[in-house]
Amino acid sequence: MPESASAHPGALVDDAVRIAALRPVLLSAPYADPENLEVRVALPTGWRTTGLVEVTLDDGTTGLGEGYLAVFAPQVFVSTVELLAPYLVGRPAGDLTGRYRDMVDITGYWSLQGAARHVVSAVEAALVDALGKRAGVPAYELLGGRRTDRIRLYASGGDSTSPAAMRAEIAAVAALGIDTFKIRARGHEADKAVWTLEHAAPHGVGIAVDMAQNLHDPGQSAADALAFLAAVRAGTRRPVRFLEEPLGPARTHEYPALRRAAGCPVAGGETVTTARELLERMAAGCYDMVQPDATVVGGPVQTLAVFAGAAEHGVDPVVHCWGSAVCQAANYHAAFAGGGRLAEWPMPAYPLRSELLVEPFRIEAGHLLAPRAPGLGVRLTPRTERQYAFRGDAVYRCLATLPPAAPGRWSAD
Repeated sequence: MPESASAHPGALVDDAVRIAALRPVLLSAPYADPENLEVRVALPTGWRTTGLVEVTLDDGTTGLGEGYLAVFAPQVFVSTVELLAPYLVGRPAGDLTGRYRDMVDITGYWSLQGAARHVVSAVEAALVDALGKRAGVPAYELLGGRRTDRIRLYASGGDSTSPAAMRAEIAAVAALGIDTFKIRARGHEADKAVWTLEHAAPHGVGIAVDMAQNLHDPGQSAADALAFLAAVRAGTRRPVRFLEEPLGPARTHEYPALRRAAGCPVAGGETVTTARELLERMAAGCYDMVQPDATVVGGPVQTLAVFAGAAEHGVDPVVHCWGSAVCQAANYHAAFAGGGRLAEWPMPAYPLRSELLVEPFRIEAGHLLAPRAPGLGVRLTPRTERQYAFRGDAVYRCLATLPPAAPGRWSAD
C-alpha cells in the first residue's frame, strides 16, 4: 500500500485557496512535577518545549500543526520550517497529497526518514486545521469523515519515583473513568510494575508497561523483556494489559518472537517517521498494537495510511500523543476518521494541553467524544505566545543516566 492514505483529504475545500505564509513557533511551559523521573533526568529545569507551525491561507485563515522534533532540537525544527516555507507559499492548500510530496522532495535526500518528517507532520496538520476552519467542519470530516463517535482512552504516565506519587496518579486515572493506566518501568523495575498492578486493581484500573527502549541503541533484547515479564508474574497474578517499546531500535527483528512468547499484547512504533516503515513492520509481525503519532509519521493523512495497513494485518492502531493539545488533536481527529478504538491520554500536567484548545476535550466514562469545533479545535493567541515564550533551557536531554533502583522502595504498602 502506498504511503498516501486512501481517504480523500481536502475534498470539501475550494482548490483555489493558497498558502500565504508559514511561521515556526516555539513555546515552553512547566511540565509534570519533581516526583517525575523524566523531569529529574531529562528536563531538570521542569520546563518542556513544544514546536508549532502556523499556516496562513490567502484569505487570512490560520491553522496550527505540531512536530515532536522541537522537544529535542527546537532550533532544527525552526530552521526546517524556514527552509520549507519559500517552496510552499503560493501553492494550493487544499491539495494535501501534493503538498506532502513537495515536502518529501525538498527534504528527502537528507531526511527521507527522521527529523524533517516531524516538520512535514506539523505543516500537514496545520493545513488540515486551516482547511477545516475555513470549511467550518471538524478536521476528521476532511480526512474521510468520522467512523466512530467515541474512542476508549488509556491513561499514560506512571513515571513517578515514589509510591505516594504513584497513588496520586492512580487516583487521577480512576477519577477520569479510565480503566487502563500505562506506566514506565525499565528492565530493572519489575518491582515497580508489581506494586502498581496490585495497588491499581482495587480502583478498577489495569496496568500497561512502557519499557521506553525507543531511546536506547541497541537497547534490551527479547530475552531481557521476557525476563522482566517473568519477574512481574512472579510477584503478581494480575496481567499486564500491554507491553510497549520493549526492544531497542537495533532489535526490531526480534519482535515476532517476543510477541509469540510474551503472553500479552506488544505495542510500539511511536518514533517511526514513515507510514511505509510501520506497514513493513506490521507485515513482518512486529506488533499487536501499532502506535503512529501524527506529529512524527508525516501528518494526519499518513497516520490514516497506518490505520488502513493495520486493518489489513489484523493489528490494533492506537495513536501516540505525548505533545501539546495540537498533537493530541491531530492524532485524535485521525483516529476518529480511521475508526480507532483506543487512544493515549497523557496525564502529566502541561499547560499547553489546555491553553491551545478552543474547547476542552470531552471525556465520558473513560471515552473521548468526537470534537465539535472546526478544524483541529486549536488556537494560538498573542497572550499564550507571551506567557509561554521559548526558553533555551527547556530542551530534552537524551544523554542522561537513570538513577539506580532504590532497594525496597516498591515493596512497602
